[in-house]
Amino acid sequence: MALTSLRMAFILIALATASSIAVTTHAAPGSTPGAALLLPESALATARAVRERGLADDLAYETLRSLTTEVGTRSAGSEGDRRAVAWAIARLKALGYSNVRAEPVKVPHWIRGSAHADIVGPWAQPMVAAALGGSIATAAEGLEAEVLAVASLEELKTFRPELVRGRIVFFHGRMERTRDLSGYTKAVAVRSRGAVEAAKLGAVGVVIRSVGTSNDRLAHTGGMRYDPDVTQVPALALSNPDADLLERQLASGQPVRVRLRNDSAWADSAWSANVLGELPGASLPREYVLLGAHLDSWDLGQGAHDDGAGCATMIAAAKIAASASPRPARTIRVVLFANEEFGLSGAREYVRAHATELPSHVMGMESDLGAFRVWGMSAWFAPEMRPLADAMQSVLAPLGVTYLGNEATGAVDVGQLKAKGVPVVDVMTEAAPYFELHHSANDTFDKIDPSLLRQNVATYAALAYLAAQAHWVPRLTTP
Repeated sequence: MALTSLRMAFILIALATASSIAVTTHAAPGSTPGAALLLPESALATARAVRERGLADDLAYETLRSLTTEVGTRSAGSEGDRRAVAWAIARLKALGYSNVRAEPVKVPHWIRGSAHADIVGPWAQPMVAAALGGSIATAAEGLEAEVLAVASLEELKTFRPELVRGRIVFFHGRMERTRDLSGYTKAVAVRSRGAVEAAKLGAVGVVIRSVGTSNDRLAHTGGMRYDPDVTQVPALALSNPDADLLERQLASGQPVRVRLRNDSAWADSAWSANVLGELPGASLPREYVLLGAHLDSWDLGQGAHDDGAGCATMIAAAKIAASASPRPARTIRVVLFANEEFGLSGAREYVRAHATELPSHVMGMESDLGAFRVWGMSAWFAPEMRPLADAMQSVLAPLGVTYLGNEATGAVDVGQLKAKGVPVVDVMTEAAPYFELHHSANDTFDKIDPSLLRQNVATYAALAYLAAQAHWVPRLTTP
């Protein structure tokens, strides 16, 4: 439908005041630019019915049971990764998805091997450790050195190189337990950059307190990065109880020595794939609502919450939304991304391969914070579409979901689409219990609460239906 003079004036004013803003039109045929008509009441009523169906449906639970039982761990480039791609293709086809395909993605392949950390003195004791993803190996005989305790990257900057040189730096800062991602965001920099920053000052190795809040004697892994211009040193994570032990020995005031042994290694890059499946729209089949999750996982547990639950949630939510009556106007596309954990290979390849199609993506969402209680949602919409965000929250209000504002990120995979201007919605689950399990051997299927998984499905299904039915007016997006 042609724009009204009023709407055109709005666009011209916006362009005049922000020259970096581009306009892309996605108005559904027959829609009007009036905010009150973005979403008819009939669509809200159907979305409420979709929500209730999601609360009673166990497709996601059965799907996740299948993934964790038949595949298990799925680290990038591994045999588990290959089995996961085959599983996903078969699962989507069995559920009646259309255009199911695997789009090849080249991924890195790191092999964990075994890791050991032992206190040598003053009081010898073994500790539970895991190599950080991407860490190099120690020499075969191991690495022994005196420990230097540092709370954070900021504190490390205050040390002179001669105090760090030849030592193993121990980052002992604790992750704060929070409802949102703020505790993780503050803590994770040590995991990703600690080895580089310590090596710059001459450290020979790094151990960190696990980026996780569990008191179980299990280490939490996660990706780390090297700098090609800085000497690479081994990097391991300690379980929280063993980090406590190391702190107590350091508190004695005596020199503490630790021996590390790690035989992780890099293999050649391997082929994985993004797995796509679609549920075609009734009248706008070439416009897409994208539901994303990542198919890979770390290798210590089963990847049940991270991100098997996300995959199962999106597969089930799309099915429920697409089976509503009336059927959604737009196509709902599920994308199970390759290699989120080790560098977003799948998301970046999706954006590259679908560049010409991205203007037809009206909205994207990602599930990657476990299947815990949903409590909030945020959007990233053009100003004209704010009423749609309000309508979405109103449908979710009975689930205890509040609106958190218009600063949604799209998370890490779908965030790559946001960078190209695709509107996104974030769904926030309770992060505190998630980081008890995250990247550890405890991330297993028995930790899934079926009722909370259903609440996640109900949330995403309702949002997907509303996005697929809304009358999207022109959107203002940063290129």
